[in-house]
Amino acid sequence: MAKAWHLISRPTGLPTMADFALRDLPDAPLEADQLRVRNLWLSVDPYMRGRMNDAKSYAASFKIDQPMTGGAIGEVIESRLDGFAPGDLVLHMGGWRDGGVIGLDVRPNKLPAAALAAGMTPQTFLHNMGLTGGTAWIGLLRIAAAKPGDVVFVSAAAGAVGSAVVQIAKVREMTVIGSAGGAEKCKWVSALGADAVIDYKAGPVLPALAAALQKLGKSGVDVYFDNVGGEHLDAAFATASDFARFAICGMIDVYNDGKAQEMKYLIRAIPARIRMEGFIYTDQFIDCMEEFYADMGALIASGAVTMRETVHDGLEAAPDAFLGLFSGDNIGKMLVRL
Repeated sequence: MAKAWHLISRPTGLPTMADFALRDLPDAPLEADQLRVRNLWLSVDPYMRGRMNDAKSYAASFKIDQPMTGGAIGEVIESRLDGFAPGDLVLHMGGWRDGGVIGLDVRPNKLPAAALAAGMTPQTFLHNMGLTGGTAWIGLLRIAAAKPGDVVFVSAAAGAVGSAVVQIAKVREMTVIGSAGGAEKCKWVSALGADAVIDYKAGPVLPALAAALQKLGKSGVDVYFDNVGGEHLDAAFATASDFARFAICGMIDVYNDGKAQEMKYLIRAIPARIRMEGFIYTDQFIDCMEEFYADMGALIASGAVTMRETVHDGLEAAPDAFLGLFSGDNIGKMLVRL
């Protein structure tokens, strides 16, 4: 009997364990175009917090007392879907559970045998070859149109998306300033190649960012990749060069409390002619999927792009892993191993 986490109440502020329940999934024979899978890895991501609200957004809200969904890697146990056979590893959106029956609604895709044969781990398709790596690549290169020589400021640079942005930017000969919380995270971002790293837990962001720019001999930020919002976004406005481009990926700073964003330096958007664009990975991915896979696959194979994984073990640990995203418990990608 498979089990799945269900959302049983809509959180106010930071979710608690009282908002979740682990329940059995009814067993059922396979119908046409269905797979039975055993999940091996689950992804938890900040965007899932928005799905816990009853509000219109780019991703459908989780339904109360229904199994939750998210990225997962599973092994096919039984198949009635053409092109899939027992033993295949698949990426799909039937996460937050240890397995069961899945269909086309959770978009199963077989992991490429060549990549696995070359030594790429299956869970890489939940980070650098998946949602977070794709978000970094699209946001930096397509949305912000970053180019060699640009000064790139990245918030949450020790997270799954931010760490990929740092490395992609360095490969393309950009100057990178990363922001992370705490000495260990800052040390890792520096090891990834960032030219300067600021510790936002050590003091206000703006003076630290201004000092980093001065030390590097740079007059301002050409590209800001936003994962946080709030103080980081305002500091980017304050230090932006003319015609700066802001790729707005996430604002984890306000996902739980919904507080208003205070932007003291927003007015600089006019004289600096700043272009700011929010984006969703799925809107762009189909058009550049083959280019992304080829580019990122080569970067991973060469060692130019790596990832640290923060792993929780067991399905029971999934809510704790998710909540840890909002207290900075992860370095790199947060995963659940089954």
